[in-house]
Amino acid sequence: MGREEFLFLLAGLKWTIALSVVAFICGSVAGLMVALARTSGIFIVERLTAGYIAVFQGTPLLMQLFVVYYGLALIGIQMDAWAAVSVGLTLHASAFLGEIWRGSIEAVPRGQTEAAKALSLGYVSRMKDVVLPQAIRISLPATIGFLVQLIKGTSLASIVGFTELTRAGNIISNQIFQPLTVFGVVGALYFLMCCPLTIYGAHLERKFLTASR
Repeated sequence: MGREEFLFLLAGLKWTIALSVVAFICGSVAGLMVALARTSGIFIVERLTAGYIAVFQGTPLLMQLFVVYYGLALIGIQMDAWAAVSVGLTLHASAFLGEIWRGSIEAVPRGQTEAAKALSLGYVSRMKDVVLPQAIRISLPATIGFLVQLIKGTSLASIVGFTELTRAGNIISNQIFQPLTVFGVVGALYFLMCCPLTIYGAHLERKFLTASR
């Protein structure tokens, strides 16, 4: 594999990183709304968001991307591959992050919420100033773990023809007929992205476990 092929892989890596960042940021915003809805105390809202989470956690990501790209086109909503994959991964991330953060919100000691109510803090202030800062801290290891899964999940974007790192590797492999070499490099690039995050997530988990003792 020569220089040109490696540069093509790096171009695919650029799109993998961009897709991961967009999906994680947008999924975080939507996931926070899902988490707040799941802990709102309003029965119908909690049930609807629980169903939303169940759908995305109970179906393969590959199928979700397929449905967004091809299914929406059947009802007249046309999106290019980048937009479709971004939407699909955002929806996927919002469901998983929403459930992670729902658990973290519920893990905050109830006394904290009761104390905030005793101080006459409204819902917004109570969540923003008391509950969410603690919940985010609790959720960090699991959130970072999901980000690692999301980065690897971008490889499924090739199903709709989006050229990220895995598809770039497949294209080069078909051209130079060196699949072991090409996908060895692809795997190494994924490893370089994911391993530091995995180590950092494990470090945070140990740190918080020690602090809680």
